[in-house]
Amino acid sequence: MDIQIISRNGEPEYAVLPWDQYQALLNAAGQQQPPSPSSPVARAVAEQDLRPLADLRGLREAKGLAIEGLARTVGISPSYLELIEKGERQPDAAIRRSLAWELGVAGWRDES
Repeated sequence: MDIQIISRNGEPEYAVLPWDQYQALLNAAGQQQPPSPSSPVARAVAEQDLRPLADLRGLREAKGLAIEGLARTVGISPSYLELIEKGERQPDAAIRRSLAWELGVAGWRDES
């Protein structure tokens, strides 16, 4: 298997492998295979799972996170995050996924 290990703070955090090898592992475990990440179904599910980000400020405050800390973790400026929270900017998919991950939006934390 061609596996890439990604570490954070010196500890393994993710294992990345080719899609076909991932599908073979799912088959071996008797799991249903998810659709390809680029399929219309997968994109629709991803958009649906990110709807809770509509109340981004509420989610952030409920987690007790300062705007500066969340922005730093996601890799954007606090002023940009503030614009996103106010609805004045629409972040790209990568930023939305990072925000969802950091805020524990259902569907993203469990998949990775």
